[in-house]
Formats: sequence, C-alpha cells, structure tokens
Amino acid sequence: MATFEVTRRTLLGILAIGLAAAPGLTARAEDAWPSRLVRLVSPYGPGGSNDISLRLLAEEFGRGLRQQFIVENKPGAGTRIANDMVAHAPGDGYTFLYVAAPYATAEALFGKLTYDRKDLQPVAMAVVAPLFLIISADAPFRTLPALMAYGKSKPDGLTFASPGAGSQPHLAGELLFRDAGVKGLNIPFRGDAASYTELLAGRVDATLTALPTALPYIQSGKFIVLGVASPERSPLYPQAPTLREQGFPNVAAAGWYGFMAPATTPRTIVDKLQAEILRALAEPAIKDKLTAQGLEVRAGTAVEFAGFIDNETQKWTRLIRDAGLKGE
Repeated sequence: MATFEVTRRTLLGILAIGLAAAPGLTARAEDAWPSRLVRLVSPYGPGGSNDISLRLLAEEFGRGLRQQFIVENKPGAGTRIANDMVAHAPGDGYTFLYVAAPYATAEALFGKLTYDRKDLQPVAMAVVAPLFLIISADAPFRTLPALMAYGKSKPDGLTFASPGAGSQPHLAGELLFRDAGVKGLNIPFRGDAASYTELLAGRVDATLTALPTALPYIQSGKFIVLGVASPERSPLYPQAPTLREQGFPNVAAAGWYGFMAPATTPRTIVDKLQAEILRALAEPAIKDKLTAQGLEVRAGTAVEFAGFIDNETQKWTRLIRDAGLKGE
C-alpha cells in the first residue's frame, strides 16, 4: 500500500505541475508561430486571379515570417469545399482560407451548409476584382442608357452572360436590371471564355467581367466598356465611368478575397498574420503585381473585414430572396 501511495502522490504532483505549466507552454507555442509549414487554402483551381494572387502573397509571407507558406487548391461547389475544409480544420494557426466573394452568398443560394459562419473568423481583407460592363463592338448600342433603352424595347428584355449562376457578375446584373426597370435574363456559362464567345456572336447583349481576361478583346476593338460596377472609378481602367455616375446608384459589386482562420485559432496568431498581410499589401512591388492581375489592393483589419462580410451578406441575401434565385 505504501508503494502505491507514493506512486499516486508522485503522479498527482506531475499532473499538477503539467497543468500549471500548460498556459505557459501554449503561450510560447503561439509566440513561436509559425514554427512549421503553413497551408493557405484556395477555393479555386490553379491559374486564376485568386490562385495567382495567393501564391504571390504566400511567397511574401514566407519572406516576412521566415517560414514556408504553401497554397493548397480545393476548388468546387462554389467555394464551399474549401470553406468547409478550413472551418473544420484545427485552430492551431497552420491552416487558413483565402476566402472569396461567394462566401457571403452561399447560405442564401444553397440553404443549410456543412459549416457555420461561426466556425471561421476573419483575419484580414486583401483585394477586390472590379467588374466591368462589356458589350460587343457590333452591338446596336454604344452607351449604357442606349443598352437599357434597347432592353426596354424588347419583349423579353436583355440577355446577360455570366460565369455561373449566383456568381458576382450574375448578381451585379440582377441589380442592374432592377435599378433600370428592365427585364433581364442571366445565362450562365462555365467561365468567361464561353461568355465572350456568346457576346461576340451576338447571342447575348452584355456581360460583367473582370478586366484581365477581357482586356485583349477591348484593346483589339472587339469589346466596348460601358462602365464599372464600383463605387468609384477603378485605377485599372479609369476611363470607364461607374454605373452610379450613369444613374444606377445601387449597382456596386466586385469579386473580393481575404483571409480567414478556424474560429478556435488563438488571437495572438490571428493578429500576427493580420499584421503580415497588411505589411505585404503595402509593398509597392506587390501592389504592382496584383494590379497586373486585375486586382485592387483593399487591405483591411479583421474587424473591418468582418463588417464588410456582414454588409455583403445582408445586401446579397435580400437580392437573392427578392429575385428568387437559387444556386446550381
């Protein structure tokens, strides 16, 4: 019995020391972050502006924090696969999400999700991709008012191409239809290339798109830019007036990207990555490279990003429900 008693006391003492030391050990682990490879999860496949911009930032984070940051592509289901993966990842500071605009519309479009918004926390906002209203040079109109008048003259209204139902170009088009008081039909395609083919063939009237993919067609004179769906003119193509300037005050939409972490990630780690993101986005060389991808830097803190996401969610949820839209 005596031997057992000594052993039990010894074990209890060791346990007590371990519990007392645990907060200190945790704090040291957080202070040492990152001490190993960090995964940045992209909700899209390789090659697009999301992937290219994330790889650029991952390389910069590696330099700034002296640790390897890698990009892991998890495309599919309108970004929901990547969102779900990170929402259920350990909150140890080694998995983050490069979240995209569909995050704010997923629940309204698809109903109950496999993750909850409370499972993720904002880290920082990064960039926006302005949407430009494009028509074919062969179209029977040359201005936005003329496009709307054309739509009102047709019994079935306007036809708009988009890279998918529920995408930001689709939703921005719906806003424009409502503001202009015209009928409109969104025709979803798989990506911008198919939309451009239909636009050039005259089978759709217009589309809203990011600039880099459309720029060769604009420069060759095949496409005409009627405006940009941003609150202010975009430095990417400043000659394009905003849709607001042209009498459509509610039409503001863009693609956007930022960083999120599992909700259980310690605040100290979130703050450290937030500071690194803001530092990287302030680098002139990084800004120039992002601009070349058709992206505007829109750096924001975790608090600012949370407010932005809430506003986006409320805005698009109202539109989606009023228009009776459903995701594919």
